[in-house]
Amino acid sequence: MFTFNKKSFSALLLAGFMAASAPHCAAQFKVSPRAISAVAKTAQALTITDQQMAAYVKDAVDEMDRINPVSAPDSPYTQRLNRLTEGITSADGIPLNFKVYEVIDVNAFACPDGSVRVFSSLMDIMDDDELMGIIGHEIGHVMKHHSKNAFKQQLLTGAAKDAIAASNGKIAKLTDSQLGALGEGLMSAKFSQKQEKEADNCGYDFLVANGRNPWGMVKAFEKFEKMENEAGAKSSYMQKMFSSHPETQDRIKAMTNRCHKDGFTRE
Repeated sequence: MFTFNKKSFSALLLAGFMAASAPHCAAQFKVSPRAISAVAKTAQALTITDQQMAAYVKDAVDEMDRINPVSAPDSPYTQRLNRLTEGITSADGIPLNFKVYEVIDVNAFACPDGSVRVFSSLMDIMDDDELMGIIGHEIGHVMKHHSKNAFKQQLLTGAAKDAIAASNGKIAKLTDSQLGALGEGLMSAKFSQKQEKEADNCGYDFLVANGRNPWGMVKAFEKFEKMENEAGAKSSYMQKMFSSHPETQDRIKAMTNRCHKDGFTRE
């Protein structure tokens, strides 16, 4: 288990945020081999079915899995994630699948189809409870349909919109660039403060229902705040999750109060 102290904390900051040359952190997260930035377009009258949504999510996730270094089954990262998520197979009827990307970015995300992707550099700086707290939060976004709604908006207004509009109700074949833009949207989707709080509470309930200690979410948030305060380091994940210090402190306080009220012990 990762033991946190000031010395190791500083070393991990260098590894996670300054692209250290350790073998498992040699890669950087990719969205597509030929991806270009998606230019948002004005939304037009365009509808999309749940079946189409599912197909596009699968294609985008498959593309990310193809172009990023997925941790091997016998990797310590995969074995650790499998151990932590053992018995967790679904969320509100959505089947879950977990993989590790061995990349330097500090990040994690969950997709509308239940694909959860955790980055190795995040695993390096989080203990088991903290990591599960983050995973619970990300699954909370799926359960509250935040991820689905964000992805739908991406489909209707982003780089793939024209291809979908021209498909006449069929599943349009997307280019690498379009898939890359969709994958980036899945990975970096930003949610409102209200949605983040909803994901906190839904993730808390998810962790409790699956026999995990919800203090992990509190501890993870505290660690992110400490990282920013002490080293000025702010990962893309932190920017995505926390818009301001007061907001972070409010979320920490709210989850702390729930843990105390429900009688959970902080470890």
